[in-house]
Amino acid sequence: MKIYTKDSLIKELKSIAAKGWIENARHGNHGGIGNTLEDLLGITENNLPIPNAAEWELKSQRINASSLTTLFHIEPSPRAVKFVPQILLLKYGWGHQEAGKKYSENEMSFRQTIHGLSSSDRGFQVIIDRKNSKVLISFDSSKVADKHSEWLKSVKKIVGLGQLDPQPYWGFDDLSNKAGTKLLNCFYVQAEVKKEGCKEFYKYSKVTMLQKFNFEGFLKQIEKGNILVDFDARTGHNHGTKFRMRQNCLSELYQKVTVIV
Repeated sequence: MKIYTKDSLIKELKSIAAKGWIENARHGNHGGIGNTLEDLLGITENNLPIPNAAEWELKSQRINASSLTTLFHIEPSPRAVKFVPQILLLKYGWGHQEAGKKYSENEMSFRQTIHGLSSSDRGFQVIIDRKNSKVLISFDSSKVADKHSEWLKSVKKIVGLGQLDPQPYWGFDDLSNKAGTKLLNCFYVQAEVKKEGCKEFYKYSKVTMLQKFNFEGFLKQIEKGNILVDFDARTGHNHGTKFRMRQNCLSELYQKVTVIV
């Protein structure tokens, strides 16, 4: 593995950007943008080998992608309750779309991607409680869309239509530590993508250096709807609770933003 200084990495990324279109080195791999960049840099994973007082990470994404970027996984508190499989799935879940096909007829699902700007069509929203230093999940039955009226009747029968009790949450300290560990100082590289026949090509046309993670910026992006909480559980398997981010918002999480290319 090559060892870089910050300056030598900047020089190498500028050189890669100047090459223009580069063929996907991992044909058929959905992570081709990041994998190809790692191959070009001679590294094996996105933790950059830069001897420095601070750790660095390499993040890559296609320009104008509509997909969300997963920032990290973290289950809500109180964790001993196993909130997602034991409460959200059992009491607020609905029939899985593959029930009776891929799964048993009783297979349930709780899949919600929610944020702080407005409620989902099932009435769930992320709430920032700065007074008590918590990020909370809230339920408001009045915000449930008409198309989910039968589901709402089942919720009323099982648990009632009041607020979640207790409410799942993440304490600011826990969340700040997790985010600060996963969202290290990073080089954020964005690529244009084109296809020629069955081959895919990348042009690494935007490179930004992001330094000093800012937790308040993280909270504000939740409130603006740019960072989302993604629940993905079904009967027998919780795929994990993720914090995910919309395209072009990553720089809002850092105190210092330096455009390289």
